[in-house]
Order: sequence, then C-alpha cells, then structure tokens
Amino acid sequence: MEPTDAPAGIDRLLEIMAALRDPERGCPWDREQDFRSISRYTIEEAYEVADAIARGDLEELRDELGDLLFQVVFYAQMAREQGAFDFADVVSAINRKMVRRHPHVFGDERVADAAAQSEAWERLKAAERQDRAGAAGAAGQLDGVARALPALMRAEKLQKRAAKAGFDRGSPAGVVNRIRQGLDCLERALEEGAPPRQLQQTMGDLLFGCVDLARQLGLDAEQTLRDGNDRFERRFRALESLLDGNGGSLAGASREELEALWRQVGRDLNGGDGRA
Repeated sequence: MEPTDAPAGIDRLLEIMAALRDPERGCPWDREQDFRSISRYTIEEAYEVADAIARGDLEELRDELGDLLFQVVFYAQMAREQGAFDFADVVSAINRKMVRRHPHVFGDERVADAAAQSEAWERLKAAERQDRAGAAGAAGQLDGVARALPALMRAEKLQKRAAKAGFDRGSPAGVVNRIRQGLDCLERALEEGAPPRQLQQTMGDLLFGCVDLARQLGLDAEQTLRDGNDRFERRFRALESLLDGNGGSLAGASREELEALWRQVGRDLNGGDGRA
C-alpha cells in the first residue's frame, strides 16, 4: 500500500462536504438533508461495514468504512452550519473520552485482564451518565441505551444493564420455564381470539425471553439470529433448486410435498440431520 497523508485527506474530505452543502453551488440532494433524514443512511452504512467484515472482504471494508466516515463528516458539517460544533470538536470529544475511559493505559491504574477492564469501563460509563443527569436527579440504570438499536441488540443491552444493577432473573433453566409460560399464554390468546395488540404484547414478551436465554447461555442474540437467517436462506435456496431440477415449483407443490423436501434438503445440508 502507498503511504497516505491522513490529515490532508481529512481536510480534503471536509472541503468536499462543505462544497456539497454550499447554498449556491452545492448538490441539491445534500443541501436538503438534515440530521433526521441522514440517520437512516448511517444505520445502513454501519450494517454494510458489518457485512463486509462477515464476508472477510477487506477491500470492500475499506470502502464501506469510508462511507461510514462520510456520515460523520456530514453530521459535523450540518452542526457547523448551525454553530453547534464541527468535525474538530467531534475528534476532540472522542480523544478525551478514550483517554478518560482507559486510565490503565493513559494513567496509573492497572487492570488484571479484559474482564476487569470491562467492569471498569461500565463503572466509568455509569459515572458519566450520572454526571449528565446532574440537577435532573439520579441517572436510571437503563439511561443511554439507544432506542434506535436493532430490537434484539437493545433487548440484550437492557438485560445486561438490569443484571449489573442486581436484577438478574435466574439461571437458563428458569428462563426456559418462563419461555414455556409465554408460549402457553400465546396459545391461550390464539384460542380465545385475542386482539392483535394483545398478541403483539405476548409475542414481544416471548421474544424478549428468548433474548434473555441467549444472554444466559453467553450467546449474542443478534448474531445468533443472523446465523439462523443464513441457515434458512441456504436451505430455502436448496429447496428451490431441488424443485426446479424436478420440474416443479413452490406454488405447484402441496404442503406435504414441501415438508418432505424441506426435510430432505435439511439432511443434505446437515449431514443426515433433517430437523427443522
């Protein structure tokens, strides 16, 4: 790789962003954007970064990281136009935060291992939340868990926060029991013809319990479901291919035929195990 001048590159990126937002000569689309309209693109770019990592594509990862950096520059430019802050302020803030949260690196404190560091990190974050609460009163244990997170990830973060505060609801076996109770509640609701709102609440509690079980087992719920999605996709594509090879189609197959073929492709993909 050829050496690059990072500061000059950042300066050029800031110049490009300012030009795109120029009131007279800028890009009409870029000029029309605001913090709210851009936020969904930021989420998309973050997922594209994660996807490039999952596929091990470092060249694409480089490009996706550039797209994500551009999002930061976009926000900073809009904030500068409002006189709130600029890109230099963003950099200064993260520099201060990283030094403050790593006293064992930039100070005299010492930690035994990564687990001890994670505990120290959470204590520092809790202190920062309390400082931000200020005159408003004590900070809640769940403050700062972003509502825009994917639902599974947010559920896990809420549960971890509650557990650290002393509200941990037992062993994996206990969580499994609550999940069974949730399934019973859902079954009764279906039998009784419960309204959609009640079904949604019951299903939400059930999903929340499944995330809790994953946490108790030491699993990442978000990644666990991603893996499940990938397995379903591979199996469904194999089913489509099998039907196509036999001159059939999904629409033309009976439910019994589809179930038999589903088990067959499951056995093929899983080394003889055709479980759903």
